[in-house]
Amino acid sequence: MINGTDRILVCCGTSCIANGALDVADAIEKELEARNLTGDVRVDVVRTGCSGECEQGPVVRFMPRDLMYYRVAARDAKAIVDSLDGAPVKKLLHRRDGQFFEHMDDNPFYALQHKVVLKDVGIIDPLSLDDYIARGGYEGLKRALAMTPDEIISEVEKSGLRGKGGAGFPTGRKWRSAAGYDEWPKYIVCNGDEGDPGAFMDGSTMEGCPHAVIEGMIIGALAIGAEEGVLYIRDEYALARDHIQHAIDDAYEAGILGDSIMGTPHKLHLSIVRGGGAFVCGESTALMASIAGKVGEPRAKYIRSVQRGLFDKPTVLNNVETLASIPTILRFGGDEYAKLGTEKSKGTKVFAMVGKVKHTGLVEVPMGTTLRTLIYDIGGGIMNDRPFKAIQTGGPSGGCIPESLLDLPVDFDTLTEYGAMMGSGGMIVMDDRSCMVEVARYYVDFLCEESCGKCTPCREGLRQMRAILTDICEGRGRAGDIELLERICHTMQDVSLCALGRTAPNPVLTTIKFFRDEYEAHIDRKECPAGVCPDLTRFTIDAEACTGCGMCSRVCPANAISGEVKAAHVIDPDKCIACGSCRDACRFDAVETMRRMPA
Repeated sequence: MINGTDRILVCCGTSCIANGALDVADAIEKELEARNLTGDVRVDVVRTGCSGECEQGPVVRFMPRDLMYYRVAARDAKAIVDSLDGAPVKKLLHRRDGQFFEHMDDNPFYALQHKVVLKDVGIIDPLSLDDYIARGGYEGLKRALAMTPDEIISEVEKSGLRGKGGAGFPTGRKWRSAAGYDEWPKYIVCNGDEGDPGAFMDGSTMEGCPHAVIEGMIIGALAIGAEEGVLYIRDEYALARDHIQHAIDDAYEAGILGDSIMGTPHKLHLSIVRGGGAFVCGESTALMASIAGKVGEPRAKYIRSVQRGLFDKPTVLNNVETLASIPTILRFGGDEYAKLGTEKSKGTKVFAMVGKVKHTGLVEVPMGTTLRTLIYDIGGGIMNDRPFKAIQTGGPSGGCIPESLLDLPVDFDTLTEYGAMMGSGGMIVMDDRSCMVEVARYYVDFLCEESCGKCTPCREGLRQMRAILTDICEGRGRAGDIELLERICHTMQDVSLCALGRTAPNPVLTTIKFFRDEYEAHIDRKECPAGVCPDLTRFTIDAEACTGCGMCSRVCPANAISGEVKAAHVIDPDKCIACGSCRDACRFDAVETMRRMPA
């Protein structure tokens, strides 16, 4: 608990754990014990949730000195403890453009962020109710308990909060609709399944500050009159699920959940249901069918879930990020929250920024922040300073935005206008070595496997698009394929049953719109300009640029490269499988691509 002593915060989010964070925490604790600096005497070691800059993990932060170390290993424990009263360990500081940064707020990755959902993540012990309360936790709930349901909903409406799971539907309007039905029981459901396999925002929030999600659910339940709630969490998120369950147990013990919420007549019982990880269960009706023990298939939405949802009873479904925003809104007021963001997209949004960007991780910024700010100012630009090509936003159903639109503000309406979407908040940055036809094929292939198959346009449309895109990438593209893809996409958008089918065409349509020349190169010239599609590419080495370092030959899985040290190397075209490993490894841009097939 927070007790006024110095604290060493060790990021133990999923990514940092994979890089040895638990060993780091144990090593620091042992070093402190050896010097009699543990507990109330001097220093506490706190295992926190994700600190954000995942690419730099494990991350260690001193409080209240606010000294931050990156890429820490267990062997650094002695030097770290030495620096408690001494000079910082320079090799562990963040470095960008030759400059070292000691504090979080000085690091450009954090300096331009504005945290609401993630304000306590990476700061508190996620298993400590006392830590959450010390940071103002459950103050929003206390205020809500003194308000009527209508007053709670009005506060949320004033905030302008929109659902952050993808659709962007106004949260206050959804709550008011559910509150208007007199049928009981009512349910409040948290979608913690995260449809985007490449994103981890919701999982990190549940891991790092589970009580924020629970507090949001309690406030929502008070607003609509629900006495039962369910958290739907995919089975793979074991750490998030364990932390949520621990927080639920603590909330029951503290009288925050149960038959008397904080001593009032209000009651709420929460339980966890494990999801199987099906992408289609990110759709509301499919998710509720899954909770009820049925096949996770969507239904037609002529009857909304707020009227007939879980077990055919009035139900409000919000995602983790939406619910975690609610405590701040109730604590400080909807008007204060509405000061952030744009006129139509209020507040902040959490993004998982990955791909060919120098500094990957979790980012929370006000709505309306530009893509350029996210990629270059926060993310540090493109790896190896290569040219930027595109950014794919919104998960597998999101669109690809080109360099010419880097100054677009990121909000619900603007992204939709250009064929992309906010979605779950995933952002994949691509450089000039990304083939946009292959990118479209990859996402269509994923969506083809994840479609529930219930409606013909989605099921058959995705299969046909996958076949056409595969032919194009493998050199069998024909005249008219682009137009055929467009017709299939528009049909799916018009008549698919659920949002999966209606948004699945986004990767295809945006890559055709903004990168049509790449499709034409694949079809007309049998060439992959990015040098990605093996059937359309072969690699050669520029003898003048090659220094003979041998790096390319060491990484070649086919043993297709030969040459003497400090002499130009050559690639055997009969052995080369066009995987591109040599090009990625070469530091001198000596590996070049050539068209494999004749036009």
